[in-house]
Amino acid sequence: MLPSLLLQLVFVAHCLAKTVEYHWTTGWGSADVDGQGERPVITCNGEFPWPDIRVTKGDTMLIYLTNGFNDSAGTTTSLHMHGLFQEGSAQMDGPPMVVQCPIQQGDTLLYNFTVSSNVGLYWYHSHTEGQYEDGFRALLVVDDGEDNENFPYDYDEEMVMSMGEWYEETVAELTPKFMSLFNPTGAEPIPRNLILNNTMNLTWEVQPDTTYLLRLGNFGGFVSQYFWIEDHEMTVVEVDGVYTEQNTTNMLYITVGQRYSVLVHTKSDASTNFAIMQKFDDTMLDVIPGDLQLNTTSYMVYNTSAAMPEQNTVDELDFLDDFYLVPYNKVPLYDDPDYTITLDVVMDNLDDGINYAFFNNITYTAPKVPTLMTAMSAGDDATNPDIYGSNTNTFVLQRDEIVEIVLNNHDTGTHPFHLHGHVFQTLIRDKEYDADEGLDPVAYDPDNHDDFPEYPMLRDTIYLRGQSNFVIRFKADNPGVWFFHCHIEWHLLQGLSIVLVEDPLSLQSNSSQQLTANMLEMCTNSNISSKGNAAGNYENFLDLTGENVQQKNIPDGFTKKGIIAMVFSCIAGILGLVTIAIYGMQDMTPEQEAEDIRELLPEEDILESSPSKEETTVKENVLVNQRTAED
Repeated sequence: MLPSLLLQLVFVAHCLAKTVEYHWTTGWGSADVDGQGERPVITCNGEFPWPDIRVTKGDTMLIYLTNGFNDSAGTTTSLHMHGLFQEGSAQMDGPPMVVQCPIQQGDTLLYNFTVSSNVGLYWYHSHTEGQYEDGFRALLVVDDGEDNENFPYDYDEEMVMSMGEWYEETVAELTPKFMSLFNPTGAEPIPRNLILNNTMNLTWEVQPDTTYLLRLGNFGGFVSQYFWIEDHEMTVVEVDGVYTEQNTTNMLYITVGQRYSVLVHTKSDASTNFAIMQKFDDTMLDVIPGDLQLNTTSYMVYNTSAAMPEQNTVDELDFLDDFYLVPYNKVPLYDDPDYTITLDVVMDNLDDGINYAFFNNITYTAPKVPTLMTAMSAGDDATNPDIYGSNTNTFVLQRDEIVEIVLNNHDTGTHPFHLHGHVFQTLIRDKEYDADEGLDPVAYDPDNHDDFPEYPMLRDTIYLRGQSNFVIRFKADNPGVWFFHCHIEWHLLQGLSIVLVEDPLSLQSNSSQQLTANMLEMCTNSNISSKGNAAGNYENFLDLTGENVQQKNIPDGFTKKGIIAMVFSCIAGILGLVTIAIYGMQDMTPEQEAEDIRELLPEEDILESSPSKEETTVKENVLVNQRTAED
């Protein structure tokens, strides 16, 4: 009787599932997001912001993404559904050169997948070169049944809020300054403002004595945020798509990539409005500009006729520690690991003077063939991690292994790490060890640590404290090629990621995991091979001749302080030469100036720099007028 009932339920669920279809074209427009003036933004079908979307568990999604950029830089694009497991459709996960080739200008790639088991709050974004910071991002809600009927807690209304930061310049403008010889410490660009639902000073009109399911997602690219509502409690019921036992707090700490769903019960008295507060985690900023507004105020509005509240500041940042959240279904601690990956995080410079991010002395360097396509074309060699390249930090996982990742942070900063294709249990998250207090980084000691939780928190994005460590575990039950990376986009650009190739032989044999003709077309149009090892060699998968590798290490004897001193000494020297040149030429005639400049310039630049007769005459007149005025 029971099997028959289960079959009926499966049949009903299948009948209720639907196919949703989206056609999106990227492009450039302009918008004034934070009230500080318009700047370029990435648009969807000519509009901004990108649309939040809602589907139901079991739905099939067809997303046709067209690269509508037409700039001379040949900007490519991609699409990642952050937090979705992509069960049976790992090829649709999105990161270029991990699972797919880039989408070239004018091309369209179909992302076709079924939301099999995910429920809750997620988001989608470009996974190309920090692009989502320019606006290619929005939230995704997956209802648990029709009208979210299977959600485990009662509520009356729902509100969805996206949190992020906003920059004055585009990523394309900021990146050359960030990844530069003149930024040897790797100081991240400072955002201009915090935003809520792609605006500032948001107003949220509420009804009295009502329970709201407030869904909060930080889809920024850098800073963590503190969030609270003046004189209101929030009861956490879901994190990163995982239902939790109720846990009530006055404040949340939300890193980029993380999502929370909370229950908020409004007051019976509707006479007063209250502040909704966001605050920078300013410990993540290398410098704090004098005009940076660390606190941003929006409004919970009970009465549109009443005055709006002043900014609500707090004396202490007393926020929920998500480590102690218990999953609603109480998944017990996984067994001892079958495979442990220990990673040391370091930020350092290579011999081009640029600051990079490293796992175990390797900064991720993209292969010449997308890693998934290497796995699909390698036959039995797919289980050999060597074929995926020496600079990709790729690990091969066997089916159903319990995998443990130990992260030791040798950096002083906070890092939010995100795992594609899975949620993980958090066993240890150690305290911060402050370098300003003379403390050294502390690595995880497997023989001396706190007891693991009986029912560890489950989520897909977790923060790592400065000079500290954490330990997470997950079960390798989802064949695919999965990125694990810091979700600070600046750090991903610096190379802070690894790749997990999970059960590659199952990938090869599973019909639903096969590469589509459309995906292969993206590779052809990108002049990228869709088979072979990391070097593009498909005759001998162990031959990595010609693979992409990171910059060379700095010769022994150079330290970061030495590099910084050298850079600024060079800058000072250049400025000194310019000053000498300016003062030295003050009493020269224009002809003498031109002759001296010719001697300094390379021969090929002389024609471009030589003043015309008209320019020389104008300059002479200016100098004569200047000297006459001085006399």
